[in-house]
Amino acid sequence: MVNQYETVFIATPVLSEEQMKETVKKFRSIITDNGAEIVYEDDWGLRKLAYPIQHKTTGFYYLIEFKSAGEFIDKLEIEFRRDERIIRFLTVKIDKHHAGFNEKRRKKESGNEEKLNKEE
Repeated sequence: MVNQYETVFIATPVLSEEQMKETVKKFRSIITDNGAEIVYEDDWGLRKLAYPIQHKTTGFYYLIEFKSAGEFIDKLEIEFRRDERIIRFLTVKIDKHHAGFNEKRRKKESGNEEKLNKEE
C-alpha cells in the first residue's frame, strides 16, 4: 500500500553549498530508486537549532514529501543514520487531510509569488 510521507533532515552546517546539494541529490535518488514518487521538496536553508547537537548551533534543513510503501521508510532512515553529514532527521506519515492541506498551502504560496512578480 502506498502512503504519503514527509521527511525533514538537518545536515551539518560545515558543508559547502556544493556538498549540501550533493547530500540532497543522494537522498532524492535513494527515494526515487526505491520506487517512491517525490511530491514536493523545499530547502529551508541554514537555521538556528533549538539546542546544540554535536556542539553545533545551526544546521541546513531540507524537507522532502513523497509517496512510498511503508517498508521503504526503514531503508531510508538507515541511510540517514549512516551518513555522517546528517545530524537529525524525522520522517512522518501524513494522512489525506494533511496532504490536502499541504497542497492548498503550496497553491496559495505560488499564487502569492505570481502576484508579487507581476507587481514588480
